[in-house]
Amino acid sequence: MFRLVLFLRVCLLALLVLSPVVAQSAGADNSQGEEAPVKINAAVELPKMQKVLDKIKQQVSGETNDSKLSALDDLAKELSGDADTLIQSITPQREQLHAQLAVLGPAPKPESGVKETAEVTQKRKSLESQKSKMDDQIKQAEAIKSGAINLSSQIVNLRRDALKTQLALNAGSIFGPRFWAPVFNDQNGDGDKLRSFCDELLGTAALSWEPGWRAGTALWIVAALLVASLGRRYLEQFLAWVGINLLPEGRLRRSFLAAATALTTLVAIVLAFNFLDLAFTRHDEVGDGVRNFGDNLVRLSVSCGLIAGLGRAFLSTRRPSWRLPNISHDVALALKPFPPLTAALVFIFQMVEALNSSANTSVSTTVFANGLTALLIGATALSISFRTKRVRRQMILAGTPPEAKSTLVGLIQMAITLVGVAIMVTLVIGYVTFARFLSYELIWMGVVFGSFYILTQLVTDGCESLFSMNTASGKSIQRSLNIDERHLQQVAAVLAALGKTFLVLAAAMAVLNGTFSSATPIELVQKAIEFWGGKGLESLNIVPAHVLNALLCLIVGIYILRSVRRWLEHDFLPKTTMDVGMRVSLTTLLSNLGYVTVFLLALSVMGLQWNKLAWIVSALSVGIGFGLQEIVKNFISGLILLTERPVKVGDLVSISGIEGDIRRINVRATEIQLGDKSTVIVPNSQLISQNVRNATMGNAQGVATITLTFPLDIDPQQVRELLLDVFNQNERILENPEPSVTFKDLTSTGIVMSVTGNVASPRQVAGAKSDLLFDILTRLRKEGVVLSTPQTMIVEQRNGNVVMKEPEA
Repeated sequence: MFRLVLFLRVCLLALLVLSPVVAQSAGADNSQGEEAPVKINAAVELPKMQKVLDKIKQQVSGETNDSKLSALDDLAKELSGDADTLIQSITPQREQLHAQLAVLGPAPKPESGVKETAEVTQKRKSLESQKSKMDDQIKQAEAIKSGAINLSSQIVNLRRDALKTQLALNAGSIFGPRFWAPVFNDQNGDGDKLRSFCDELLGTAALSWEPGWRAGTALWIVAALLVASLGRRYLEQFLAWVGINLLPEGRLRRSFLAAATALTTLVAIVLAFNFLDLAFTRHDEVGDGVRNFGDNLVRLSVSCGLIAGLGRAFLSTRRPSWRLPNISHDVALALKPFPPLTAALVFIFQMVEALNSSANTSVSTTVFANGLTALLIGATALSISFRTKRVRRQMILAGTPPEAKSTLVGLIQMAITLVGVAIMVTLVIGYVTFARFLSYELIWMGVVFGSFYILTQLVTDGCESLFSMNTASGKSIQRSLNIDERHLQQVAAVLAALGKTFLVLAAAMAVLNGTFSSATPIELVQKAIEFWGGKGLESLNIVPAHVLNALLCLIVGIYILRSVRRWLEHDFLPKTTMDVGMRVSLTTLLSNLGYVTVFLLALSVMGLQWNKLAWIVSALSVGIGFGLQEIVKNFISGLILLTERPVKVGDLVSISGIEGDIRRINVRATEIQLGDKSTVIVPNSQLISQNVRNATMGNAQGVATITLTFPLDIDPQQVRELLLDVFNQNERILENPEPSVTFKDLTSTGIVMSVTGNVASPRQVAGAKSDLLFDILTRLRKEGVVLSTPQTMIVEQRNGNVVMKEPEA
């Protein structure tokens, strides 16, 4: 199709060139060597031009390649020039017809009594018909010319917008002449376009300063200045007074002040730009281009206000003791200029991009502006990292070591440094668009995670303060509902967790669906509503972008699951009345279900459609069934153990000769710790299918039983009292139920007695029996009571006879 358009273009140009040559050769004999005027058959050329224009539009509508769009732009400009040439060729003929009609004059009126010949009337009608036809041809040619010019502007806008997504486009190194060409060579008329738009801006300013509008403009400008300076300062001081005097003592004051600092800066900057926009664009005669430019600046002020406000909130150089992150004051002072500097750079270069878009400048000028944007933002990122390291090194040399950096802070600083280096490298090798993308993504990530950090702290501190018994609100809630303090702590933990979950989802939505200068809060909310409504999930395909999103979803999901598990183990469940085993079982069960859900969600995000894998599952079902039989059996057995709870974490169990404490019930197996601190891994299915002795189920006490055999000639009553006395004196033996002695058997070897006592836990049975045996043997020897010795008989065969005798002493 593209070749067809080029062919039509060549044909058109050939016709435009050959038409005057043919006309000149045809009239050469009559003109006697004089040059004939160029005549173009407009009735033939105009339909051809319209077809070429339609072909170009068709190509532009579905084209994304920059080189092809550039060729189509050249073709549209050429068509505009051809249409202008056609207009210039028709205009003299139209003027000649107009002169002939002026000679004939208008047709006489019937009441004048003047009659003209039929030849004059016929000549006038013929000339008027030709003039009307030429007027239509000129209008059609002007429409084609205007359409070609507009199409060329649209192509430039498409190429400019495509630069934001064509990351692999090499536009030339910043050290090459191609990059700096717009500064020294104005081939596309960008200077005239910019001057024209600047003149329009100056005209708009002049309109706002006309009599009748001057006072209002001055008031709006003064209001903007007051809001940006005094308004922000006094509003911040008022909110600080509110935090100090009306909020309870604690961390809530710090998080509230940080949020208030960011909010006041944002509100002041946005209001100031809105006032300035009203000051200059409220006139009815202001053009649409200027209005759109002003609206873009107002939208840009939101992002710049967030950058400046979050930077001031994080560093908090005026109130160091209220600073949320653990940053030393010297480092905070060193980083103080960077937030407003970054906001100013973003505003300036985004304004330049908006100016280029409004003035319809060329793509080369846009690339040049993007390169300068990436260069300065990358340099700022590297300056932040290097200056932080230098200040920390100076503090160490001065003997005042800075704060200890956490792993997360180290990763953030490393990421800033690596992104800054990547921006510089991509600019050097010529990938300007990719460098711009990295620059604005770095700023967007900073805005998202900075907002997430401050809002998370505010939500957590707010929930804890609201339900704390040390605050008036917590006491009021406790008196109104008459609930225990423990329940208030549980409600605070649940609400804080819900708030964090919502903020995590909002941050993930902003990172995945937004980028700097292309997403506003309203757009992000709309995308979130569409996502929860199921839009975009009806037809999933596996593409690299989906795989990357699935991997990110898996990482975020596992992080959230681990955070929820830690929250359940350390914050929420310890505040309930559940025992340790029930808490561990509930946490493990929810974790297993959560991992399965996250895994399935990651597959869905990746675009895996299970109906397309039915034949694979059918072919491998037998092998999978045999291979996973034991795993599935143990997994289901683990779920049964966690729900039915015949054994739980902390129980003392005995199975297959193994006795120990259950430490963990995993997906596949259960960990049992023995007395020597070693661990035995027992598959879950064995705990379901085999006989298991649970020493702690239904009975928390242990039983210490000792069986002894005494000679037949002892005094049973004396021995009974001795054994009971030993058991009663042992501190581990419980008084209730009382120890007891049982006469178990009377045999030829002696009297068999069993003494039994209860201890507090089955785990104390072994130690108690050892102490009791030491005491019993000592008391028996002291009282002169001996234990029965077993009778041993030796059988010998002598001379064919069997002889039995007792062993010698």
